[in-house]
Amino acid sequence: MHSTSSTSTSAPSSATRNIVDTAAANGSFKIFSNALRQSGLANTLKGNGPFTVLAPTDAAFGKLPPGQLDTWLKPENKDELAAVMNYHVLAGRSSAAEIGKLTAVKTINGQSAPIVMSGSRVRIGDAELTTPDIASSNGVLHGIDKVNIPTRH
Repeated sequence: MHSTSSTSTSAPSSATRNIVDTAAANGSFKIFSNALRQSGLANTLKGNGPFTVLAPTDAAFGKLPPGQLDTWLKPENKDELAAVMNYHVLAGRSSAAEIGKLTAVKTINGQSAPIVMSGSRVRIGDAELTTPDIASSNGVLHGIDKVNIPTRH
């Protein structure tokens, strides 16, 4: 006998995975998942969190200038890649609706990213939030359509 319960847990299969495994299982975040591993951030994002990750889709990485991703993925550029990846991570668990109410968010790389709400669309930096609220056991993942690049000091 099957019971149809309307609990508020969305995507229970992904809610049991941490953010890194959720991104890897999604299929739209293959490049992001690889960059997390290469930057050393994957181990952090497998931790307790909670984290909010603004994950550029594979298509978003395709919008980078030619050769940019390959340059970041070189071992000698690990620090720069880590700075870019950390610019896509927020401390705490924030839904798309909560992010949309803000004017900026502080990323774990220390820089703030501006937020603009236009109708039902949420922009974070230069990216639009396209796939909101992907649940994970230690936070939430939001797909974005562009790689946000932090300013250099």
